[in-house]
Amino acid sequence: MSQVKSSSKSDPNYKVIAENRRARYDYAIDDDIECGIILEGSEVKSLRQGGANIAESYAAVEDGELWLVNSYIAPYAQAKTFGHEERRRRKLMVSRKELSNLWNETQRKGMTLVPLVMYFNHRGMAKIKLGIAKGKKNHDKRETAAKRDWSRQKSRLLKDHG
Repeated sequence: MSQVKSSSKSDPNYKVIAENRRARYDYAIDDDIECGIILEGSEVKSLRQGGANIAESYAAVEDGELWLVNSYIAPYAQAKTFGHEERRRRKLMVSRKELSNLWNETQRKGMTLVPLVMYFNHRGMAKIKLGIAKGKKNHDKRETAAKRDWSRQKSRLLKDHG
């Protein structure tokens, strides 16, 4: 699977647009994949200004194509006549092989495609990272929160007494 370049500080074009922070809390993420997004001109300009939300969105394989559903891109004020629909379904681009892998994963019990982060890559292209995930039950979420709290407390104790 493709990886996001980690040296984002040195790269002037790399920029995170929107992040789904609850994804890792609500889902156990097995794997991730980088996808291209087919956008209209006013959507790209709006993303450059940082007006996007992927928190309530998801991806689905339908009729042999990958779609991003319920993602929000704010309207671009300067695009008067040729604006865009804020919550339209946007087509995602992956290779045929990756698409068939994603379709197989989602047909398995409980697996879903969750958008993790939307960003501009080092070439200035809008990309989205999808996580192949399984929904967590409430007791799993509590367990995750307890581990996080314990690691915070542990680091605090080490800092105080170290």
